[in-house]
Amino acid sequence: MSLAIVPEPSSGETPTRSIDSPRVSGRSLKPRATGQTEIRGPAYTPMALRHLADEIEALSPYVDSLKLAGGPQSPMPRRQLVDLIALCHRYDVMVATDGLVGRMLLHGEGTVDGYLRGCQEVGFDIIELSSGCLTLPADDSVRLVKRVQQAGLKVRPVIGIQFAAASTLPAIGQVQHFTRDAESAIQQARRFLAAGADLIMIESAGITEQVTSWRTEVPARIAGALGLERVMFEAAVPGVPAWYVEHHGPAVNLFVDHRQVVMLECLRAGLWGVADHWGE
Repeated sequence: MSLAIVPEPSSGETPTRSIDSPRVSGRSLKPRATGQTEIRGPAYTPMALRHLADEIEALSPYVDSLKLAGGPQSPMPRRQLVDLIALCHRYDVMVATDGLVGRMLLHGEGTVDGYLRGCQEVGFDIIELSSGCLTLPADDSVRLVKRVQQAGLKVRPVIGIQFAAASTLPAIGQVQHFTRDAESAIQQARRFLAAGADLIMIESAGITEQVTSWRTEVPARIAGALGLERVMFEAAVPGVPAWYVEHHGPAVNLFVDHRQVVMLECLRAGLWGVADHWGE
């Protein structure tokens, strides 16, 4: 399939809106260290080229990276995946995998190296390292961060306070049996950053998901210890992006579903918000 269906982007063009307003907050150009938005493509259905082209053409100034779920996207034909990633690159949108590399570890180091080569060949920019359902010794995790870098790829570890985020246990059971203190997550994140991690993704489980009430003190501790420019918060549940923008400002880095981009950009710009956060 030809990429000619999408017009060429204007290189270095300042993001503009169809209707400007002196009250609208400014937006920095890409690449940017803060105010980054990563979007999640459809996790269990394919994101075909025409579908992505429509979204990227309209919203690329506000999207910094797209994460494709490695497992569900694996059946996609290689040529289609290469074209999809190339389309993102034409609009200065980086492409990330999910934490599938953790599964590769079960099959030996050679499998990990082969997976990284394959990701580089098709054009992925970022490898996510998730430990949600796989525990690795801290030293091994740091070595994996360095190995991804040696393969010429950015590495984005996922840090959380709750293990087994995909568990079907009730929320209160997970809080009691799987949650760790935020300080240990901060210390682990510091080791990854020192090893050269691109950003640290903060898992929402235990903070705004799978909890009886949001643990709003955890993002505050993490942002205060590491700096907003070094972390990205998972915020794909309705209401969560608005909370982060209200409490941490429009420069907070957020990971959201692809259907939430317009809403998030309006929140960042101060164009509108819900009454619960801004009042009437």
